Amino acid sequence: MAKADFAGVLVPAITSFQADLEVDAPLFLGVCRWLLAQGANGLAVFGTTSEANSLSIAERRHLLEHLVEGGIDPSLLLPGTGQSALPDAVELTRHAVSVGCGGVLMLPPFYYKPISVEGLFAFYSEVIERVGSSDLGLWLYHIPQMTGVGIPHDLIERLIKRYPDTVLGIKDSSGDWSNTEAMLTRFPGFRIFPSSEGVLLKAMRLGAAGCITASGNINAAAIRQLVDNWKSPDADALQEPVADVRNIFSSYPLIPAAKAVMATLLREPGLAQLRPPLTPLSDTQSSELIARLEKAGHAFKPAPFM
Repeated sequence: MAKADFAGVLVPAITSFQADLEVDAPLFLGVCRWLLAQGANGLAVFGTTSEANSLSIAERRHLLEHLVEGGIDPSLLLPGTGQSALPDAVELTRHAVSVGCGGVLMLPPFYYKPISVEGLFAFYSEVIERVGSSDLGLWLYHIPQMTGVGIPHDLIERLIKRYPDTVLGIKDSSGDWSNTEAMLTRFPGFRIFPSSEGVLLKAMRLGAAGCITASGNINAAAIRQLVDNWKSPDADALQEPVADVRNIFSSYPLIPAAKAVMATLLREPGLAQLRPPLTPLSDTQSSELIARLEKAGHAFKPAPFM
């Protein structure tokens, strides 16, 4: 299956774990189906919110295959394949292409620092050349607060000049609007996704493709409504409640918060399980978060999903 032209709201689906910390593949499939039914345009599985760097390569391969075998359209999947070791990044990327994924989202190699643009270009270039497939769509992943290694604009320019049919876009998780704005200005036509729907409307007005957002796990339908109506007279009114939910959500550690809310929303307590070193919200924090979201108008009605 050829690479996809991703747009809209993509959700970095939370990864479900059993009580013994093993991955829960059937529950993960259920969550992914539910998110698509809520209106997600795609799923950026195995990103930060998915606890990707707490998963082994074998687990990632298994879960991805389980999604496709379970009926998820692989063209809707943008799995994270970034690794510090070049052979691991190649293996995960090649596997994603082989099962028909619409693209991959790739962190830079994040252990050695500082790294030059030349070194980063060499890494991405080697991955692309070794995978060697015209079906590969590669999306860069800029989250320097986690990796310590950013995606410089000069690197983007070199990559899209060398691989215009392969390097298609970027997720900007820096939280730095000036960086997002500068990319939108410098690279028209490049598929740029901010990581917060709090800036979605102004980003789309500058040419953004949508957003890839952790809070899409809990608010995909409202974000999708904004995406679909961003040119309408109601766009600003749609942006406000979406931003309110995001602001509440962002006042807690994002991954534990996403899992706590999903566990409540889907009536599935096991979804709150994290794999160490991450730890869950306290009962007080969870109750407070749910109460604040309900006050903001986020309904917690029974939501069957399996």
